[in-house]
Amino acid sequence: MSTEGWTVLCATAEVLPGETHVAWFDDVALVVINFDGMFYALEDRCTHDEFELSAGPFDPGTGQIECVLHGARFDVRSGEAMCAPAYEPVRKYPLKVEDGVIYVRDPDA
Repeated sequence: MSTEGWTVLCATAEVLPGETHVAWFDDVALVVINFDGMFYALEDRCTHDEFELSAGPFDPGTGQIECVLHGARFDVRSGEAMCAPAYEPVRKYPLKVEDGVIYVRDPDA
């Protein structure tokens, strides 16, 4: 696989199954989630009140991460807001995994 246009984000070993990890890409904090062996990256910012999603729990049963500030939940696979008080999705970043390394790229590229 080519890594042109992709940036190293972190190692897969840093994000165990059912866990989250914060990494930085272009001055943006991302919360990286390992959900059933698949990796997802969302901007680490609740769309309701700009709070860090990484401070909240990830539920591996539902695939949702919860903002601890007001209880908004987001689907880690799509970034979709699942309940009030958030109505806007969280920005999702494309990832690929190669040789134990997670790569990310700009979602607008």
